[in-house]
Amino acid sequence: MTITDLDSTDLTTPTGPMRTYLVRPVAGGRYPGLVLYSEIFQVTGPIRRMASMLASHGFVVAVPEIFHELEPAGTVLAYDEAGAARGNRHKITKTLSSYDGDARVALDHLASSPHCTGKLGVMGICIGGHLTFRAAMQSDVLAAACFYATDIHKHSLGQGTHDDSLDRIGNITGELLMIWGRQDPHIPREGRALIYNALSDAGVHFQWHEFNAAHAFMRDEGLRYDPAVARTCYDMALELFHRRLGERGT
Repeated sequence: MTITDLDSTDLTTPTGPMRTYLVRPVAGGRYPGLVLYSEIFQVTGPIRRMASMLASHGFVVAVPEIFHELEPAGTVLAYDEAGAARGNRHKITKTLSSYDGDARVALDHLASSPHCTGKLGVMGICIGGHLTFRAAMQSDVLAAACFYATDIHKHSLGQGTHDDSLDRIGNITGELLMIWGRQDPHIPREGRALIYNALSDAGVHFQWHEFNAAHAFMRDEGLRYDPAVARTCYDMALELFHRRLGERGT
């Protein structure tokens, strides 16, 4: 589908305005909504292209800046050691309640859009995969795709580095797609097993896929990008979202 340019709006949150980027199909009608969560580097070129790809398959996509209260609007962190260090500091400076409040604001914005059917899903990579996991605890999230979600097994997201994501798994009522790289040092085999067992014990409806790939294999910049695996993963995510959220409405 032909899509709009990536536009932006500042959504009101309890911790200040949250710059959020929006893209959707040009054709009339209403479409399911997706919140797309970025890596710690915020809305980089690869994230923008990911948002556009999802929109081209028939979704209204919102991409919030996850560190909006810690960086000026429009800030993009570089894919280098300094950018990674800054993003990693931010992820444990921001509070869990702020992450969760931001999710609710982004979901409500999509649900109220005249371009959205009101059927909602979430997708994210790296820290965004963890934020997607937490957003899936919102009762109106019907489907969520988590790509190599960091820190779930360590309970180390947010201020205090003691999150309750595993403890709240029972709040997830939609379907999860969990995707991992076996060569990802950030989520080792033991960590993945912990998450898998917790999901199984809680009776969550989920799919689980592991690939021979490194961390950030979905990012279409850098040596770790694996286009063949990425294409397979996109197909799985799109299948989930079309099946659970439906298609274009009038």
